[in-house]
Amino acid sequence: TSKSSIENPLESHHTRIVLRSAIASRIILIAFIILWRSLLSPYDTSASINPNCLSSTSANHSPPTQAIIFPRIASAIEDSIVWDSVYFVRIAQCGYEYEQSYAFLPLLPICISLLSRTVFAPLIPFIGHRAVLGLSGYLLNNIAFVLAAVFLYRLSVIILKDPESALRASILFCFNPASIFYSSIYSESLYSLLSIGGLYYLMSGANNFATLGLALSGSARSNGVLNAGYICFQTMHWAYDAVFLKKHTYLAVQVLIAGALRCLCIFVPFIAFQAYGYYNMCLRRFPDEMRPWCKARLPVLYNYIQSHYWGVGFLRYFQLKQLPNFLLASPILSLALCSIIHYVKLRPEIFFSLGFRASHEDKNSAAVLISMGADTKSNSASFLEKISSKVQREDRVLRQRKQSIKGENTVSLRVENESPGKQGYLSVIVLPFVLHLGFMAATTFFVMHVQVATRFLSASPPFYWFASYLMVSPGVGKRWGYLIWAYCAAYILLGSLLFANFYPFT
Repeated sequence: TSKSSIENPLESHHTRIVLRSAIASRIILIAFIILWRSLLSPYDTSASINPNCLSSTSANHSPPTQAIIFPRIASAIEDSIVWDSVYFVRIAQCGYEYEQSYAFLPLLPICISLLSRTVFAPLIPFIGHRAVLGLSGYLLNNIAFVLAAVFLYRLSVIILKDPESALRASILFCFNPASIFYSSIYSESLYSLLSIGGLYYLMSGANNFATLGLALSGSARSNGVLNAGYICFQTMHWAYDAVFLKKHTYLAVQVLIAGALRCLCIFVPFIAFQAYGYYNMCLRRFPDEMRPWCKARLPVLYNYIQSHYWGVGFLRYFQLKQLPNFLLASPILSLALCSIIHYVKLRPEIFFSLGFRASHEDKNSAAVLISMGADTKSNSASFLEKISSKVQREDRVLRQRKQSIKGENTVSLRVENESPGKQGYLSVIVLPFVLHLGFMAATTFFVMHVQVATRFLSASPPFYWFASYLMVSPGVGKRWGYLIWAYCAAYILLGSLLFANFYPFT
């Protein structure tokens, strides 16, 4: 079967739906932002304040102030740069000037700076340098979001082995409750593209592309280093397979060394950034001028900044006055907790054995992670052929029975494809995603500012897979569907209203 014939039903039909949904969601969100900005006055009007860079020799130093042709457009763009966007744009313009600015990793500012000095450089005389930086950030993040949605769909097809469930999950991502941050100058879109894209390549057997994507995700957001856990999971199972099934100790050593190197590659961008901060803030200074973290045995700038400037720490947010923020984060934390409990309850042996006690059928369905030397290319081709014929068959059936299939009949047809232990959300290949989600949810609840959970967990694929699973559960699927969509819609409306007008929102 040719590649085009395999990909047509999946890549042409469903990918178009995901693309249209992602683009439509961004247009709707931007329309809401414009509406709320026109109806309400911002709580904080300091967004447009932009003092000169501290270093006049900075490579990113803005050009001298001069009259611009469209000041109203420039003002509208600059006034929309709020909250953390101010830091990202300032770093893109002036570099890392202050200690607290090192809390924001460099990939997004670097990309914004490159765009503003190349593609959008001709616009500087029309709207000014800072507005061009803002425009570059908005365009970059919205494009990254659309691409992330496509990669999520492709990853979901591989994991869930059901194109309909994958499509539902991807559309949910397009209208996720943290949508406002994916269309703002925040690092969520870039991180999602790199992490989800990296995981897609990992599950496709393209380990080099996977390592590159996951490594870059660690230079977009600090939690990108946690993606090394997927490599560790794969390495652990491949080494076990080499020792106990193939009886090949030397092969196991090779696997462990390769896995360790790939994990190191994922950590390198974050470690390099910490070294860059140490070089700028600690070296060539007298002892009495050095900051406390410079003298630590392990001088990690990021941890100090989060603790000193933002009050991040274990149980430090457990205060009565923070109760509204816990309530704001409760929907996504509840869904995350339910997804983990549901998996543990129905697949306890898989969960507590970390997949080592999975059945032969389960291991075959997760060959790329579990079985050393699995022929991932032939497996992918075989799987795509099955999906292709399945989609064509389902399209014919749906056209013939469109008027007759309703309610519970539709639910039962879809749930057949997600039988426990075989495929769907309860597959063994979902286990590392569930473990990753559990660690991030616990960190958010006990250590971080809990209200950021909505955007912190919004790039986690199992959140959407479980929601997709709930929406077709027999008997309660319709009710869960209404609740999930109402939650997403409410947070999109609330986020676009509050965030765009410089009011606190997650």
